[in-house]
Amino acid sequence: MKKTLIYTTTVFALATTAFFSLSHASAKETNIDNNLQYPANSWRLVKHTFRLNIPQNNNPLSQLIIETPSTVAVSNNIDVFDANGQKINTNISVNGKQIIIDFPEKVISNTKLLVNFNQVQQPVTGPPSIYRFSAKVVGSDIDISVGVAQFPTF
Repeated sequence: MKKTLIYTTTVFALATTAFFSLSHASAKETNIDNNLQYPANSWRLVKHTFRLNIPQNNNPLSQLIIETPSTVAVSNNIDVFDANGQKINTNISVNGKQIIIDFPEKVISNTKLLVNFNQVQQPVTGPPSIYRFSAKVVGSDIDISVGVAQFPTF
């Protein structure tokens, strides 16, 4: 009799647990479906990093000019490092979608630069973000096209 009572109680407990687990899983599935639908204007905060190689035997850089895409919002939280990972002294100004990084020490030559845009608001869908780079060297006011960088949305 005790064994029958134990078996009956165990079966009832397992059946109750299975019932609540199934109904709980259904509710979770509905919430997950709702969470996966992104509105068209969803944004994500990302970091964009650029590596620039400065050719040897050229005049040092005085400015780096970056045209940001219309699809992103870049903050003033920008860091510039040399090839050894040392932070470089810069003056940064923003004019609309153009960022100008001025090198006041004028000794930026024969190195690689690492430029970090630390807080970029980028949409989660849509076309890739394309940045255009140009530079000015010491002793010249001519913008020299350096290239482009592209970041996909995700």
